[in-house]
Amino acid sequence: MAKIGIMSFAHMHANGYAACLNELPEAELVAVWDDNAKRGREAAKQYGTSFVGDMDRFLESGLDGVIVTSENVKHRAMVEAAAAAGKWVLCEKPLATTVADAKAIIAACKKAEVGLSTAFPCRFSPPLIEVRDLIESGEYGVLYAANCTNNGQCPGGWFAQEELSGGGATMDHTVHVADLLRWMTGREFTWVYCENGMLVHDNLGMDDLGSLHMEMEGGLKVSHTASWSRCKSFPAWGDVTLEIVAEKGVIAVDAFNQKLDVYNDNAMKAEWAHWGSNPDLGLVKEFVASCDERRAPSVTGLDGLRAVEVTVAAYKSAKSGRVVKV
Repeated sequence: MAKIGIMSFAHMHANGYAACLNELPEAELVAVWDDNAKRGREAAKQYGTSFVGDMDRFLESGLDGVIVTSENVKHRAMVEAAAAAGKWVLCEKPLATTVADAKAIIAACKKAEVGLSTAFPCRFSPPLIEVRDLIESGEYGVLYAANCTNNGQCPGGWFAQEELSGGGATMDHTVHVADLLRWMTGREFTWVYCENGMLVHDNLGMDDLGSLHMEMEGGLKVSHTASWSRCKSFPAWGDVTLEIVAEKGVIAVDAFNQKLDVYNDNAMKAEWAHWGSNPDLGLVKEFVASCDERRAPSVTGLDGLRAVEVTVAAYKSAKSGRVVKV
């Protein structure tokens, strides 16, 4: 049984990962560490585990692996500490806010000979897996273009503080789609053009919408909208959609469309009840297996770096008004 710890509950995804660990018979959530002790204690109580206030003692508590779900800019320091302690690491996306930090994270894990995974749960969504299989089979022939979205609600808090998040919606909601397209096509991005800004919210101080136009190897054209445009009354946090135009047809997929519409008079809003599989569970299950087997996870640190490179290029483009090479 893999013994896993969670470092920081700053990111809301920590709750989903903790619930998955408690669901998996082959895993045990052994401990929580958080630089916000109150938040850490509350999370440990909620998920039936122990809070350890000292990071070194936390890393020495018999863990096989750790999940890092801190504020974006703190990823590097936490991953480096976990790697030095010999722990396998699953790091929340984006892997880092700069290319230099992403490379340093990879180097630290390589030096320590520990596995490093980036949290891209969309790879474990059955509809997206089917799209990848269709592309790999060659059934649709040559790929020409892709139109993608990742629109969500504004998380607020530290996400809207650049010194902690490193960027707004463009950073938060580009990395998933960039990773999916790399994974599905086997191609790398070559250039990015981006326009972004604070267009939805008042006084947010961050970009809440980004319009990206990109190209991948072989001339595959990509357009992508990354936003925090969903209102509070929207049924869910957001979406991930892809429409791929190919030689022999068009593939359209909504990653989170395995749902029922629910009209809840208690909440006085429409809601979605998801009946499909849980991509987070697939991600955590694979990471747990990599810890047990002491092998590299299937979603790697390099995957995280490549997505960071695209996002950093997008911000450079938005600032300069020019196309930026990846």
